[in-house]
Amino acid sequence: MVNRSAAMEQYSGELLDYLARALGVAAEARARGIDPRTDVEIPVASDLADRVEALLAIRGIAGRIRELEATMSREEAALRIGDDFVARKFGEQTREEILDHAIRTAMAMLTEGVVAAPTEGIAKVAIGKNDDGSEYLRIFYAGPIRSAGGTAQALSVLVGDYVRRELGINRYIPRTEEVERYIEEIRQYNSIMNLQYLPSEKEIRLIVENCPVSIDGEGTEQEEVSGYRNLDRIETNAVRGGMALVLAEGLALKAPKLQKYVRSMKMDGWEWLGSLSTGAARSTTAGDEEEKILPRDKYLRDLIGGRPVFSYPMRKGGFRLRYGRSRNTGFAAAGINPATMHILGDFLAVGTQMKIERPGKAAGIVP
Repeated sequence: MVNRSAAMEQYSGELLDYLARALGVAAEARARGIDPRTDVEIPVASDLADRVEALLAIRGIAGRIRELEATMSREEAALRIGDDFVARKFGEQTREEILDHAIRTAMAMLTEGVVAAPTEGIAKVAIGKNDDGSEYLRIFYAGPIRSAGGTAQALSVLVGDYVRRELGINRYIPRTEEVERYIEEIRQYNSIMNLQYLPSEKEIRLIVENCPVSIDGEGTEQEEVSGYRNLDRIETNAVRGGMALVLAEGLALKAPKLQKYVRSMKMDGWEWLGSLSTGAARSTTAGDEEEKILPRDKYLRDLIGGRPVFSYPMRKGGFRLRYGRSRNTGFAAAGINPATMHILGDFLAVGTQMKIERPGKAAGIVP
């Protein structure tokens, strides 16, 4: 509990009083039956745990989240709460329900319970059949999974893997035509929506062949794939945007961060993450492994003719930003000295969007 001054306590109390009054007025208005619903849909939540419970309507989960977060990091808590679902502590009846609740809860915790990804970004969770007769986990992602961000997307797959092991469900064993379908589909989605990071064919193949969970999805685009259609274990021929986002911007782009969580939680079966080259590559010198940073040219690939390039990837003497923060540099913004703007011919003005080599996203320019 945070210690607050008497003035802050009074201020907080006044806010809650005004909120209660506003909710009373809204409830009275809704009770007249003019609106589609007769109750106020927005629940009141005081912290993350309350938000998760209200968002997912899983009674009693808030207390358990607080217990876990008191002793471990949020990422680890999001994984470990899967044990409670496996033990059916919140009234789950089927394995699909256990997996569904565990994955949605973990995602809600990782996204602070303030985005639509946990409820609308996951269409459904199902159990499929491998060719050897064993079962595997299928997570169907939808378009709103984009709001979760790459790290939470990737960790949702990790949570699914953790819980399916506890339930005795085997890993996903892809068919050759399914691997080829992923390669074609992700490239096609990139031509429609332009992914932050487009994995190479080799990287897509590596992920699909080694990921223990089937990253599936519902069709989100009007376009359909031209090859590898009507496959037995893929429900649609339409391009699956949610699947493409999780595989490309989640697992592929966030592989180094995901690898860190895998190591800290001592999970096996994810060693292949080290082979993904999303900016850092492993090189062996005199028998010792060391991390080597390689140039990233993604920011140049989609360059429009006529736009200036201030520096090529990791070029010595190139244009380099040294990150800092001031009051006017918010999210997705880069602060530059006004003198630098003038030296560059006033091309970099306030509000100009600039693509940068690392971390690979765009930034708006502010002084």
